[in-house]
Amino acid sequence: MTDLEAVRTAPGTVASRRAWLGLAVLLLPVLLVSMDISVLFLALPTLTVDLDPSADQQLWILDIYGFLIAGLLITMGNLGDRIGRRNILLAGATVFGIASVIAAFAPSAGVLIAARALMGVGGATLLPSSLALISSLFSDARERAAAIGVWTAFFAGGSAVGPIIGGVLLHQFWWGSVFLINIPVLLILLAFGPFVLPEHRAGVLGPLDLPSVMLSIGGILPMVYGIKHAATEGIDAQATVIALIGAVILAVFVRRQRHLDEPLLDLGLFGRAQFSVAIGSSLAGMMSLAGMSYLTSIYLQSVTGREPLAAALLGIPMAIAVFVCSMSGARVGHRLGVRTTFVFALLASAVGNLMLLGVGVHGGLWWYLTGSTVAGIGYGLAFTLVSDVAVSSVPPERAGSAVGISETSFELGNALGLALLGSLAALIFRSGGDYAATLGETIQNADGNAALIESARESFVSGMHIAVAVGATVLVAMALIAWFASPAKR
Repeated sequence: MTDLEAVRTAPGTVASRRAWLGLAVLLLPVLLVSMDISVLFLALPTLTVDLDPSADQQLWILDIYGFLIAGLLITMGNLGDRIGRRNILLAGATVFGIASVIAAFAPSAGVLIAARALMGVGGATLLPSSLALISSLFSDARERAAAIGVWTAFFAGGSAVGPIIGGVLLHQFWWGSVFLINIPVLLILLAFGPFVLPEHRAGVLGPLDLPSVMLSIGGILPMVYGIKHAATEGIDAQATVIALIGAVILAVFVRRQRHLDEPLLDLGLFGRAQFSVAIGSSLAGMMSLAGMSYLTSIYLQSVTGREPLAAALLGIPMAIAVFVCSMSGARVGHRLGVRTTFVFALLASAVGNLMLLGVGVHGGLWWYLTGSTVAGIGYGLAFTLVSDVAVSSVPPERAGSAVGISETSFELGNALGLALLGSLAALIFRSGGDYAATLGETIQNADGNAALIESARESFVSGMHIAVAVGATVLVAMALIAWFASPAKR
């Protein structure tokens, strides 16, 4: 009996218990990858003092990780289907661990950016393989839905809890500790993964189409870079040319996929309204979540003057809301219908973002706590449904490919949230006066000038308000699309 056959037994058997133990091991890389999306939000002010990165380098330290994950997820999901999902999971964990050590002891901003890029390469193997392995561990639809809910709770919750863990570590250690925390977790995965995780590969699939791999990466990276440059520096020839190059390459990539028997990106999946709505919801949700988390982390430290640990503790209500609602999202979707649940989740997230408009320089903390919690409820429900739809939309042998698409939308949404909403807030901040590139630099260089510091803080809050309002608008637009484009029932 193979590992895959062994787990397909009745609940309560040794094999079933082994499946849940396998899920517990799979949650480790999921938590790390999602946590590392946001763990640097609180560390950035301290890191800035030590490494003195430029404004562009600061954004790249945050962005490059998500950009490379987004660019490689589809490739790694397809590769896992071919060479084995457990194999690529363990290889990716090794790369992720090595990169984490390099990042922790990076002597310069350039080295840290390179290490974060390598972490992105490793992280791109972990997400699709871990979620796709759930379809191998759990053949029963109800157990699989429950397992996906737990997986999503750790993925979504990891992004929310990242700043909290970062704050606790920064209270005691230097900024590099936020990367070293990855090492013991990865060692557990590498030690137990070979024994509790089944290997799964689709033997009927042909070799990976390397031109498609190069086109997907070569299209996503310049496209996002061009958008980020335009938002940061304004629309100029450089931003326009780079973005257009990326758009042309992506168009060539899509055209190639239409003519391949085994495409890297199965465009046929987007013909299913529910799948398209799920991908759009994850893109809009992660974009607004990343922008909100990044800006509020700076607000709590540089505007209200809180220490990293105190700022992190204020994120606990949102983290709990995301985690709890992710666990129950699949059940809510089955009871209310996918369309209704998506619409409710997106609107709740939008309302939560809009509540942050009540936050000010000298008050409004309860608006932040309430708004982030309400948004967390919406994010948790939406993200679970995205994962459930992705896994259930294709045969098991193509699960890695479908999951790669859904996880790409998560990571690309996160990267775009930082690049677009973060850059929009920065642009509005700098237009408010003669300030340095960031609020932290402005306060550091103010030499105690109270009027300048107060003015800079007010300008930052104005930028944050506009950015979260844009994020909320995107969520409302996606809710309308979900209502009119997807079927009423699952």
